[in-house]
Order: sequence, then structure tokens, then C-alpha cells
Amino acid sequence: MIRHLVLFKLAAGVERDDPRVVEGVAAFRSLEGTIPEIRHWELGWNLSDRPIAYDFAINSAFEDAAGLRAYAEHPEHQAGVALWREFSTWVIADYEF
Repeated sequence: MIRHLVLFKLAAGVERDDPRVVEGVAAFRSLEGTIPEIRHWELGWNLSDRPIAYDFAINSAFEDAAGLRAYAEHPEHQAGVALWREFSTWVIADYEF
């Protein structure tokens, strides 16, 4: 299995209730059940108030590298990425478990 972690940092001045952010979260929430390669899917807002913390996280899993690639290339995933690109940056970690 491959774990796919994504941590998002909102751009300066962008808040969680910004309509673009709300739309972006909804786009990613809708991926579970839409992309068959997803084996595990959870996401949520960070609770920590530490300055080093990121704002939003996605924790997902895929059977193998081919499944992760299919997810990454899926049009619905790409549409969500395009939304988040407008108001955030992110880091990714993929590892086998």
C-alpha cells in the first residue's frame, strides 16, 4: 500500500471561510467514491495553533503506484488541484506501508 499525505498552507490573508477555500474543500471531499483507486480517504483542518503547522491535510492510501498515478491524473483530482492552486501551497509525502 502507498500512503499519500498532502499538507496545505493557505496564502496570507486567506481564511477557511473564503468561498474559494470552501469550494476547494468540497471538491476534495467529493473524491471519495468518485475515484475507484482510493483505498483510504480522510481530510480535515489542522487543530494546532503552532506557527509551523500547516492548515489543511489529506491522508489517503492506494494499493500501488499505478493506483496513485491514476488518482493523480484523474480529471476530478486535477480540478481540485486547480482550485487549491489559487489560494495555497502544499507539500506531499508518499511512502509504502
